Amino acid sequence: MTELLIENNQEKAEITPELTDLLQKVCEAVLTEEECDFDAQISLTFVDNEQIRRINAEFREKDTPTDVLSFPMLEFDENGDIIDAEYDFDGETVILGDIIISTERALEQAEEFGHTFVREVAFLCVHSMLHLLGYDHVDDPEGEAIMREKQTRILNELGIRR
Repeated sequence: MTELLIENNQEKAEITPELTDLLQKVCEAVLTEEECDFDAQISLTFVDNEQIRRINAEFREKDTPTDVLSFPMLEFDENGDIIDAEYDFDGETVILGDIIISTERALEQAEEFGHTFVREVAFLCVHSMLHLLGYDHVDDPEGEAIMREKQTRILNELGIRR
């Protein structure tokens, strides 16, 4: 079971029940793709550009807005294996971490890339879920290619296309 805790701290875009249901499916699809055999809890917060800029400045020392931030609770080694087998448990649930999405930036990117806001938010959610599971692309072209392929496959399997 995947528990998705959603908090909406912005007024730039409507967060509908249909969107939150889709994001629940997105999170579950990522966990299935990655063959995760545990119950997971993910926190997903929607913010605007100013809020994500402040968070980005505080935690990444980058004083600029971004589309999505991921804060994993698990640590992984260079092979993608969990380092500490004593994950943070809430009963039997693994707390994977936090996803923060700027709906303002998602709206801008949806227009820029010629697809819907829903598709953009779903993409950002898949991308961030992969980060929560130990994937990275910063200064890693191979990691970026792996993430890109997984993101496309997961979104296509859910029927979420550009």
